[in-house]
Amino acid sequence: MAEIEWRKLRAEQLREAARQDAMVILPLGAIEQHGPHLPVEVDSQLGEQVALRTARLLDARGQKVLVLPMLWAGVSEHHMSFGGTITLDLPTYAAVIEGIIKSVIRHGFRRVVLLNGHGGNENALRCITDELTPKYRIPIVEFTYWYAAAEAIEAILETQTGLQHACEAETSMMMAVRPELVAEARIPLAKANRTPDVSDIAGGGVYRWRTIGAMSSSGVVGNPEAASAAKGVRLFDAVAGTLADKLGNPELWALPWDSDKLD
Repeated sequence: MAEIEWRKLRAEQLREAARQDAMVILPLGAIEQHGPHLPVEVDSQLGEQVALRTARLLDARGQKVLVLPMLWAGVSEHHMSFGGTITLDLPTYAAVIEGIIKSVIRHGFRRVVLLNGHGGNENALRCITDELTPKYRIPIVEFTYWYAAAEAIEAILETQTGLQHACEAETSMMMAVRPELVAEARIPLAKANRTPDVSDIAGGGVYRWRTIGAMSSSGVVGNPEAASAAKGVRLFDAVAGTLADKLGNPELWALPWDSDKLD
C-alpha cells in the first residue's frame, strides 16, 4: 500500500504524485467543546480518520490519493460560551484554505477535495468552493462527511436519524479510535434542557444563527448513552466505503463545470 499522508512524503515523491494526477484531500475540523464527556478535538480527530480511511480504500482500488494534514481550526463562534473552543472568523478561514489550495495547485495537482468534519464550517466551505473553482479553474469537491454518507450512518444508529454533536455517532466513533479520551462516567451529564429548533417553530427553510448553549444546556445534541465502540467501528467502515465509492467515481471528476468549455 502506498503512503497516502502528504506530510510523510518527500518533495520529489509529491511532484511525482502530481504528475500521476493524484487526488488531494484536505480534512477540515475544529477545536471546540463536545459536552461533559468528550475532548475538544473530536471533529478534527474524526474528520482526519474519515479522510485517511477513505483514502486507503481508494488507494487499494488503484486510485492515486493524498491526504493533507487536518486543518484543525474552524468556524466555531457558536460554541464559545462553553470554553475550550478556538474559532476563526470567516475572512481568516477562507484565506487559510485558499492559501493551502493555491499551494497544492502550484505544485501541479488538479483534483482537490474539501472533506469537512465540523458543522460550523459548512456555509463557509460552500462559498469558498464557489469562489475558488472559477478562480483557479480546477474541480473542487466539497462535502460534510455525515451528509455525504447519511444513509449509511442512519442504518447503523439506533436512537438518532443522523450524526449530531457529541452524540450517539460521535461518541461511538471516539470510543473506537481514542477510548482513553472518552469520559464514560460523565455521559449521563449530557442529558440537557433543550429548546425547540427553528424548524420546530417556523417549519423548514427558515434560518437563524443560534449558539449551542441556547439549544442545549450541556452542549450536547443527540444521545451519547446509546454509543459503543463496536458501533463506532461500523460507522467508520460504512462512511469510508460510501465516500470512496463517490470520490472514486470518474464521472464525478469528468462532469463539466464551466459552460465556456462546452462545445
